[in-house]
Amino acid sequence: MLFFKRNKIPYYIKNYLSYFLPNILYVNRLKKVLSAFDAIEDKTYINDRLDYYFKEQKSFTTDEKSESISHFYKNHKKNTYFFDSISYLRAFELNRKFNYVFGDVTHVPGIPSFVKSRPISGRNENSVLLKLNKIRHYFFINDKKKYTDKKDILVWRGEARGKPHRTEFLKKLWNHPMCDVGQTQKPEEDVPWQKPKLNIPQQLDFKFIFCLEGNDVATNIKWVMSSNSLAFSHKMKYETWYMEGRLQPGYHFVLIKDDLSDLEEKMNYYSENVKEAQEIIKNAHNWVEQFSDEKREDIISFLVIKKYFELQEKRQ
Repeated sequence: MLFFKRNKIPYYIKNYLSYFLPNILYVNRLKKVLSAFDAIEDKTYINDRLDYYFKEQKSFTTDEKSESISHFYKNHKKNTYFFDSISYLRAFELNRKFNYVFGDVTHVPGIPSFVKSRPISGRNENSVLLKLNKIRHYFFINDKKKYTDKKDILVWRGEARGKPHRTEFLKKLWNHPMCDVGQTQKPEEDVPWQKPKLNIPQQLDFKFIFCLEGNDVATNIKWVMSSNSLAFSHKMKYETWYMEGRLQPGYHFVLIKDDLSDLEEKMNYYSENVKEAQEIIKNAHNWVEQFSDEKREDIISFLVIKKYFELQEKRQ
């Protein structure tokens, strides 16, 4: 896991070139992936993730909003959501129909639909997670700086426009002596918590990095958990392919009350109790590591889509 710049130009060049490849290459890829899965003796881990991403076990039918793979391939806007999904969908029969809701999804669709994000609590069986918008969300880092060499300060940077919970966070902490937090979007008004951006290497100078949910999940949770800094977070409300709903407070990250009343106490505790902090960081690294096996990630992605179409078949 190394630093890399999230440059979308190579991403789009690669995917536009792949867009014009014949479908048979994708069909053959699916066959190879499924053969690799069949050869695995212990399928427990993969099946567990499959059933987590696609919880529904009952058959279902499509509706008037359903779209065939062929139509989706030809007509959808060519963005990251399209490329990240079509690279798997093209391996299946092109007349297959499916539902999807792209973007920052915080509701549960009426029928099973492919999504990037979903609510953690409640009945979310109709939210079928795929690994979408990868270039923004899925990158990890190799942090060379030791936890003990970092500042005993909490850092956060991000946009707060249209996000009252982030504005409230900034109001409480912008002038706290143990915090360096601020909004970075172009200011619409004169606020004291407007601050310049900090890139990732600059944020790694701090022991504590807050992972604050925005429209859905906290985008920085993935790279923070791959660093040697501690991830601080409120109780998470949304999750993605990263399975935020399975992260354990005090084991993978440090849980902070919504009103931030225990923030300073937790910062002091993990500044003094270095071994406990480093154990959480180790657990976080182990969690991140499971997403680094690209072949296994492909197997799970294909299986999620395969299950989706198989459950349609039972009734249609």
